[in-house]
Amino acid sequence: MSLSKVTFTNKNGQTLSGRLELPVNQSPHNFALFAHCFTCNKNLGAVRNISKALTSNGFGVLRFDFTGLGESEGDFEDTNFSGNVEDLIAASDYLKHNHAAPTLLIGHSLGGAASIFAAASIDSILAVATIGAPSNPKHVQHLFQSSLEEIQSEGKAVLNLSGRDFTIKKQFIDDLESKSLPQVAKNLNKAILVMHSPQDTTVGIKNAEEIYIAAKHPKSFVSLDGADHLLMKKNDSIYAGNVIAGWATRYISIPEKPLLKSNHQVVASLGNASGYTTQMKVGNHYLIADEPESVGGNDFGPSPYEFVAAGLSACTAMTIKMYVTRKGWELDTVDVHTSYSKTQKVNTTDDQKIDTFHREISLKGNLDEKQITRILQIADKCPVHKTLHNEVQVLTVLK
Repeated sequence: MSLSKVTFTNKNGQTLSGRLELPVNQSPHNFALFAHCFTCNKNLGAVRNISKALTSNGFGVLRFDFTGLGESEGDFEDTNFSGNVEDLIAASDYLKHNHAAPTLLIGHSLGGAASIFAAASIDSILAVATIGAPSNPKHVQHLFQSSLEEIQSEGKAVLNLSGRDFTIKKQFIDDLESKSLPQVAKNLNKAILVMHSPQDTTVGIKNAEEIYIAAKHPKSFVSLDGADHLLMKKNDSIYAGNVIAGWATRYISIPEKPLLKSNHQVVASLGNASGYTTQMKVGNHYLIADEPESVGGNDFGPSPYEFVAAGLSACTAMTIKMYVTRKGWELDTVDVHTSYSKTQKVNTTDDQKIDTFHREISLKGNLDEKQITRILQIADKCPVHKTLHNEVQVLTVLK
């Protein structure tokens, strides 16, 4: 994954700050725009996790701070819902002129409502996903219900939202009340995915129903059961990101992956900005290798030693299957569990630790003890097992 800071100007000439995330190969098949929740910013944990899930699925993602929030210029008290929609259109223009026009728009909470409005004005958008979105922008008023009278009489009021003070002006309220999301959703003519938690106490699940009913097909609903409004649990936001990525592929065009070419059976490609996340072509298959987060990786794929252990597990299972098939024995399933570590060599007093693969084999079928004993002997004869025990050489040349 590649992350870079970007800036662009909104309709009023103010500079908005964003983060552009690209997949490890630096060549996204499509670009997505992310609209954060009311008074949030681009660095909310859920926003980062959803963006990471999308980039791991090949998308480029632009997440940015709306006017007056985070690192973006402007005063929040002078903004309104219409301004958020205009900011999304400005972000789309930035992508169009500097990379490629976005095809996917994602919005969280009030950002979800803004995404539906913005999608109606952005021709390149083919699919819209909302997360915990209100069915009408004015529903956000319940967050400052206690101050509505002051806002109406004094023209503005200071509210504390999520531990921070924000000034809300009457023009903000008036703008919310002038917007009809169901009407926009009804005429959108773009694929829409509505995601909502039944346990959302900030924006009730009824809102999802109203958006879904108003929208035309193709439309989908996915329940984020057990999640809170802000998707504070990492698993919830990663799940949401992966679902959006998979759903969107039905409505956007994904070109064939650029091939990693080699005269060898395996090629691994690692860019300077990719951390340890490595693109691989293994035979005719494309995979990702990585290191765990504990050693500085992104954990987007198995580690090198996990690949070696995987080869041993697969080879063992295949060898056993070939043998019992030839013998005509009744084996329903063979499971091979393998892990790698450095441990002391067995049957020796030497304290030196050596490379060790711990392998457990589970057999299910109508087998007697003699057959099981023979199968375990055959497991040690799998080609990868033999290779690990034999002397090997690695011949390296500069290409």
